[in-house]
Amino acid sequence: MAENGVSETFGRSWTWMAVLAVICIVGGFLALLNPFGATIFAVTLAGWVFLIQGVIQIIHAFRVRDWPGFIWSLGIGVLSLLVGVILVADPLAGAIPLTLLVAVLFLATGVTKIMFALSLKPASGWVWVLVSGLVSAALGVLILAGLPASATTILGLLLGIELVSNGVLFLFVALGLRKLGHG
Repeated sequence: MAENGVSETFGRSWTWMAVLAVICIVGGFLALLNPFGATIFAVTLAGWVFLIQGVIQIIHAFRVRDWPGFIWSLGIGVLSLLVGVILVADPLAGAIPLTLLVAVLFLATGVTKIMFALSLKPASGWVWVLVSGLVSAALGVLILAGLPASATTILGLLLGIELVSNGVLFLFVALGLRKLGHG
């Protein structure tokens, strides 16, 4: 009985997932067609997020003035606000540090996956974790090697790839939900 209720609920929602899939795929291809524009968009969006987060953090800090962590909270808020203002004011200049951060994250994630894979050996599937780690680490190194020139496009390319990948996933989920609703 509960299974039929779940089937009905998810079966009716497949169109929304399909719409999300199309939006992601179209947005992803637009980002891939114009990685520079997508990079500027991503950096500007990140800037606004930092700016809003900074304002909220500062307001929160003053609301809990008596808290021992007030100075830290205020400092993080001010720093976030400044980062946001810089990224929004000059997204091209902000692309370099954000690209550096992404490269370091890829490298660190890759090394972590490699170490994890080696700890899993000889368990089934450890090789795939190793391959994923090697790919992440290699991407990190390639991005670092291409800086600062790569900063103008790499974030847009990564955004485009991520959007297309998510869109394809959402499309398959939508088709599965549709089948669930008709089954």
